[in-house]
Amino acid sequence: MVVPNYTYLKLKMSGPKGVITISSSYGHAYDCDVECVEHGEAIEDSTQLAMVLEGLAVKVLEPKCHAWNFEPVEDTKKIALNPNSSDNKALTINATLDKK
Repeated sequence: MVVPNYTYLKLKMSGPKGVITISSSYGHAYDCDVECVEHGEAIEDSTQLAMVLEGLAVKVLEPKCHAWNFEPVEDTKKIALNPNSSDNKALTINATLDKK
């Protein structure tokens, strides 16, 4: 059974030979408080970072984000690279481009 008293920075508990009293200083209490706040901020920052990284991981897993899964938004047409050749190499361009 421990009884903390935050006003006087004392912690009292029963011991084998009577009451045990643990004291601290205001400076030490302030340092502990600052350390707790910094630790809490670090946890919050790491939580936010984890959420951002999780969001990026989801984007990477989406199939349309990869270059090899490119799908044109508009209609396309194939134009022969060399009309005089029989190698059938073609370039895909937007179907609405004019002939120039």
